[in-house]
Amino acid sequence: MAYRIRKADYFSMQVSNRAGEGVRLLKGLRDHGVNLLAFTGFPNGRKAQVDLIPENTAALRRAAKKLKINLGKNKKVFLLQGDDRVGALVAVLEKLAAVRISVTAMDAACAGKGRYGAIFWVKPKYVTRAARVIGAR
Repeated sequence: MAYRIRKADYFSMQVSNRAGEGVRLLKGLRDHGVNLLAFTGFPNGRKAQVDLIPENTAALRRAAKKLKINLGKNKKVFLLQGDDRVGALVAVLEKLAAVRISVTAMDAACAGKGRYGAIFWVKPKYVTRAARVIGAR
């Protein structure tokens, strides 16, 4: 398999930028059986922004309610997974560039054992078109 790409739900929220805040959030989600496909976090002013990409959106919503977490609005992200090789991201990015769709942000990493993964965002108005162009499910 060269790569697999799909659209996924994600939730972005602001949390306190204090030591241990991220692990408190992740532990609470774990304790409620929420599996995350991806998680990103970074400082944003006096707060920190965290993005949660759940395997099961309904499970995340249930856990968030119990944990009194305001998830905010459900948005879309693309999840790309494949066999690692030189230039692994190029084919997908070229398809988007060819139709003038800009990637607004991307995080990618080697996953070991010859695999890689990436998450990336496009502007909301381009999500449907981008999914069609890159063959995302």
